[in-house]
Amino acid sequence: MIIAHTPDADDAFMFYGMLSGKITANFEIKQVVEDIETLNKRAFRGELDVTALSAHAYAFLHSQYRILSAGASVGGGYGPVVVANREMDPERKSIAVPGKYTTANLLLKLAVDDFQPVEMRFDEIIPAVKRGDVDAGLVIHEGQITYTQHGLVKILDLWDWWHEKTKLPLPLGINAIKRDIPEGAQREFLVLMRESVQYALGNVEEAMLYAMKYSRGADKELVKKFALMYVNKYTYEMPEEVVKAHDELYRMAERKGFFAMPPLDILFP
Repeated sequence: MIIAHTPDADDAFMFYGMLSGKITANFEIKQVVEDIETLNKRAFRGELDVTALSAHAYAFLHSQYRILSAGASVGGGYGPVVVANREMDPERKSIAVPGKYTTANLLLKLAVDDFQPVEMRFDEIIPAVKRGDVDAGLVIHEGQITYTQHGLVKILDLWDWWHEKTKLPLPLGINAIKRDIPEGAQREFLVLMRESVQYALGNVEEAMLYAMKYSRGADKELVKKFALMYVNKYTYEMPEEVVKAHDELYRMAERKGFFAMPPLDILFP
């Protein structure tokens, strides 16, 4: 089974138990590690059995993939932010975004009516803003908490925008499994994913040693803070309020004419 995750600490942290063999799988696992927009695009091509996927991308992939109720990345008090070299109005400006199908980009399109998106890899955005290649940048992953170290300022907090509108957790990433995998194998993987998340949360320091491989030079305490921000109670099993948050995200996008409301097919135990 081809299993894909992103090269960031939170994904590595939650997959540690599974990929290290601490949690035993009854099938062979082939690991793929790519940035989230690359995984979104590979999912469009049907190349991945189980993959981290942007909640945004699922709207276009629901006929091929189901959402797993374990492994979601959900913001609670934090989320993607738009940063710049100085205070400025983000409207009518060029903003670097980490991919067309990222949820961060969808949220920005919902929050800001008119801007010029410039697509680039998530880890190229802060350097591009610092150089002045773009007016602002939409940062995800650890950039959400490290941008101040680069002398940048926050001009839009998408968690604040979302929470003011909905009072719900912020859905960002999901783990999804291909529909053509037999139901029994889908459920077997879901159990494995839940156990892997539980193992990481119960063995934080051990799992962090693995997650540090994806730290991009950040110090351990910062990486630990970031990993535990996004691997939390929502990650082990998606509660009703997170299901409702996904529903609201898709309804908001449908009202804007971005895409039709997708069916929320979530695999629970």
